[in-house]
Amino acid sequence: MKYARAPFASLLVLAFALTVAGSLGPTPANISLTLGNPSDATDDPSNEDNFLMAKPQYVLSFNNSKGGANWVAWHLQASDIGNESRGDFHPDTSLPAGFKQITKGDYTGSGYDRGHLCNSKDRTNTRANNDATFFMTNILPQAADNNQGPWVKLENFERELAGQGKELYIYAGAFGTGGTGKNGFKQTIANGEVNVPKTFWKVMVVLTKGNNDLSRVNANTRVIAVCMPNKQGIRNTPWQKFVTTVHNIETATGYNFLSPVSSGIQQTIENRKDSAGTGTANPCQ
Repeated sequence: MKYARAPFASLLVLAFALTVAGSLGPTPANISLTLGNPSDATDDPSNEDNFLMAKPQYVLSFNNSKGGANWVAWHLQASDIGNESRGDFHPDTSLPAGFKQITKGDYTGSGYDRGHLCNSKDRTNTRANNDATFFMTNILPQAADNNQGPWVKLENFERELAGQGKELYIYAGAFGTGGTGKNGFKQTIANGEVNVPKTFWKVMVVLTKGNNDLSRVNANTRVIAVCMPNKQGIRNTPWQKFVTTVHNIETATGYNFLSPVSSGIQQTIENRKDSAGTGTANPCQ
């Protein structure tokens, strides 16, 4: 399969990189990474399997070999949620020239949902914000029973928290190869251009609404981490069954979450399983 070359929209990414490098603090484009860049992604196009893309709505690490994101990070609060209607999927033309240009049609007939990482409903306050969640760089092949089952239930819960006056820092992604969709087990789709993940994961840091968010993360901060298998048969399973620890996700992915937080606090909250969890095994294995 051949993919069109896309122009490299560098200005936003460069501005983001300079802001982070200069420690100037969060801007609308980089507030998503207030709690860290878990894979040390960069905006160097030669770093094509860990390529940093900064958008006002979220930030992601793109993996060109796998044809999708390693992770997507975003900030959520009540004002991000509105009444905009659902958009439609479209290629992300801000990718560097020569990168894979995955399209909506690459998923057609695959047996997998076009699974959002940054959820569409988390960005419904404006048309532009919702449309941004439909870039194919924010999409991965997700089994319907995962996407429409425990995954969406957790997405609904995060918005419930935002509606209660919380603000959340959220990371979501997937790891491994091979998942079971409606047409059975596959390792790739789109003629091998898009990896089908084995496991989807999410990390949610929950704070009360306020300022200086990084300084307010402490040993009592609620952190919800999940690993969910990318397979059919789990549609009616509660998301709480898949609760794990941030440490388990770090072990599975090699990422370093919450790196700006002091090491003592990190150790406490990354090794603590949220009290909502009902499962006993490590779902990241």
